[in-house]
Amino acid sequence: MSFPEKFLDLLDPKTKAFLYLATVNAKGIPQVTPVWFDTDGEHILINTNEGRAKDRNMKARPDIAMTIQDPNDPYRYLGMRGKVVSHTTEGADEHINKLSLRYYGTPWTYREGQKRIIFKIQPTSFDEH
Repeated sequence: MSFPEKFLDLLDPKTKAFLYLATVNAKGIPQVTPVWFDTDGEHILINTNEGRAKDRNMKARPDIAMTIQDPNDPYRYLGMRGKVVSHTTEGADEHINKLSLRYYGTPWTYREGQKRIIFKIQPTSFDEH
């Protein structure tokens, strides 16, 4: 499924838009987190630390919802539903560094004990606003 043409600007690394990730915990309670994100052109890529709520939730329940909000117009956003299709620790440290350079303009500062993981999410539907 292709990203809607009129929202491709929100996927551009120069935009620095945040993605709001909604997962569900074991008790069925939603959990929403603003996150840095990237895309490979087909999937949304989320990088987190293993052991966090979103990590546990996406591994156990791969159906998720997301919103990318336009940082210049809060009433313009792309809502999505999707499914986690894979996750890996391979290349995750390099990926979080890439995201840190994008969002902060500085290299990622490694924190003792962190083990980064990348989740690849396939959008299954879009809600355009």
